[in-house]
Amino acid sequence: MTSPRDVSPIAINKGFVLASASPRRVALLAQIGYAPRAICPAALDEVVLKGELPRNLAMRLAKSKAALIAATSDEPVLAADTVVARGRRILPKAEDETTARQCLELLSGAALRVYTGVCLIQGDAVHQRLVETRLRFKRLSQADMAAYLASGEWQGKAGGYAIQGRAASFVQNLSGSYSNVVGLPLFETAHLLQGAGLYPDGQGGES
Repeated sequence: MTSPRDVSPIAINKGFVLASASPRRVALLAQIGYAPRAICPAALDEVVLKGELPRNLAMRLAKSKAALIAATSDEPVLAADTVVARGRRILPKAEDETTARQCLELLSGAALRVYTGVCLIQGDAVHQRLVETRLRFKRLSQADMAAYLASGEWQGKAGGYAIQGRAASFVQNLSGSYSNVVGLPLFETAHLLQGAGLYPDGQGGES
């Protein structure tokens, strides 16, 4: 378990554990005034079940991550999982250049859906949301793909791209939550936290 000081949040909210090691999610939470008391990544096998739909996978993994950490925590636990899909096909996290290139080839000229499941477990209560964003990529040239692969931005990213980076120039249009595509839908996450009595620093209730 690491301290939120390790990720330099802009505000400290005493009251929940984040079951994720993603620096993007920490930064997104900080953007709306939240920071977890502790960060405790959930070591979970993210295997896709046979016939599992992308939206179901995102929600199942978010709930499983939250439940795993909540089993050893007295505080509320927030978890999320983001899945990029082309139709029913789930794109992997790109851990090597070959996978990243395959993802870019699938993204090229395609309509995609990005799903994020968000789950907050507070005692016996389970609060959850599933958010969907639709986007379309332009047709990528070989030069586009070569330059993006050389940038290294794809490393560890679902679908092999980061919309908050150079891949922003590949997205022709987007319908829905932009922060969802980055990794955490902020409107829905804030709603879950505030519904559980957890407010941004200096707002409502105790922080």
